[in-house]
Amino acid sequence: MTARGFAAFPKVTRRVAATWWGKAWVKALSDTALDSGLIRLGRRYAHAGVVGPITVSPGRLHAQVHDDDTVYSTTVSLPMLTEVQWGRFLDRVAEHAGHIAALLDNDMPRDLVLAAEESGVDLLPGIGDLEPDCDCDGWELPCRHAAALALQVGWLLDADPFVLLLLKGKPEQELLDALRRRVAGPVGTRTPVVVSVEPAGQLPPRPALPTTTPVVLAVEPPPGFEAADIVALMEIAASRARALLRSGTLEG
Repeated sequence: MTARGFAAFPKVTRRVAATWWGKAWVKALSDTALDSGLIRLGRRYAHAGVVGPITVSPGRLHAQVHDDDTVYSTTVSLPMLTEVQWGRFLDRVAEHAGHIAALLDNDMPRDLVLAAEESGVDLLPGIGDLEPDCDCDGWELPCRHAAALALQVGWLLDADPFVLLLLKGKPEQELLDALRRRVAGPVGTRTPVVVSVEPAGQLPPRPALPTTTPVVLAVEPPPGFEAADIVALMEIAASRARALLRSGTLEG
């Protein structure tokens, strides 16, 4: 599925983006606007419940916005990631199991976004990245209808960061499948990492290692992953931890 539909937001008295990435989205919109008054007007429209159901697809947002007796077709576009950039981003995510868990828990780790930026991958829009288009007669960029649509998408991002990843070009299931292949594939074939430990004075003796086989608890796999993949990762992590305690070398 390359597009997702979201029901129209009801009329609310006040609502703002709450997560750091939702706020970053709204800031990009505000920084792009030529008139801050239009952002305030767009916020009134967003709260008034006049924006219809929102369709999110790679590189594009769309909704119909009701204004008096007229319905306007409104879109907001933004640049998508290239396949090379997606590869860099997925490599970053796969390096840390915590990042995968965070995304599945509807969290966007700040250090993941920063690491992606260091690899030349910009997940969050910057100034000028959000390109509004509307069939109303307003000449402003954005017009009040596009501003309302973009502000409501900030609310969607709060609840589900995969909305941002879809806008950047990858549907959720496709992204999870790519992560699963990265996690399941190269882990067992990586070159062992040797950790050099320099003695620092008199160290206490190492604690005795348990002689029993490590027990891996049953887990409920997150969507897009097989239980065997998660168990294999846990077993590898336990094995490497024991090897490090024995000799300072990560074996296997």
